[in-house]
Amino acid sequence: MNPLISAASIIAAGLAVGLVSIGPGVGQGTAAGQTVEGIGRQPEAEGNIRGSIATNEIFYFTTDIRPDT
Repeated sequence: MNPLISAASIIAAGLAVGLVSIGPGVGQGTAAGQTVEGIGRQPEAEGNIRGSIATNEIFYFTTDIRPDT
């Protein structure tokens, strides 16, 4: 294989993985921020809010690309 094509493929793969990871990261950060805000507004509903966010985080983690796994 042409070395230029091989190098470009490796760079493109790295960029693709990096850019794809931005979306789930932003989503997780937004969800966590809204959770903290909701708990701050209604402290008595903390258990329900934490249970809901824990379930949602499971789905976020299954769709996220993890380099360590």
